[in-house]
Amino acid sequence: GGGMSGGAVAEEVISLTRGPSGLGFNIVGGTDQQYISNDSSIYVSRIKKDGAAYLDGRLQEGDKILAVNGKDLKDLRHKDAVELFRNAGYDVSLKIQRRLQPQNGPVSHRGDGESSGLSLAALLVPGLALAAAAVWVVLRYRQRM
Repeated sequence: GGGMSGGAVAEEVISLTRGPSGLGFNIVGGTDQQYISNDSSIYVSRIKKDGAAYLDGRLQEGDKILAVNGKDLKDLRHKDAVELFRNAGYDVSLKIQRRLQPQNGPVSHRGDGESSGLSLAALLVPGLALAAAAVWVVLRYRQRM
């Protein structure tokens, strides 16, 4: 196979210590139940609150798990992958791959019609009031003469 080039990906190795409830996350994927079509990789589907992975904080839902304790998770059936996690022992080393979000600049919010309308009114109203007062004074002044 040739090296696949494409989106930016970051590989990371995370060591987890199995807690009372195991590693504390669910996986999806495998050759027999592909999570993404034509992709039999194993993905983290859910991280259980207060489990080992949750407390560690590095593993994220949606991360792809490439290997467990150095054993490749390539082209395994789902239950075989689950077995590998089950039998991984107390200290488990996970090689994962994150999908990096494309770096976009700050999202520019289009000016809300309302707020710009308000500020315009705030500027106009005192001006109008002043103009009206000036006109009224001038008219009064004229009448007196």
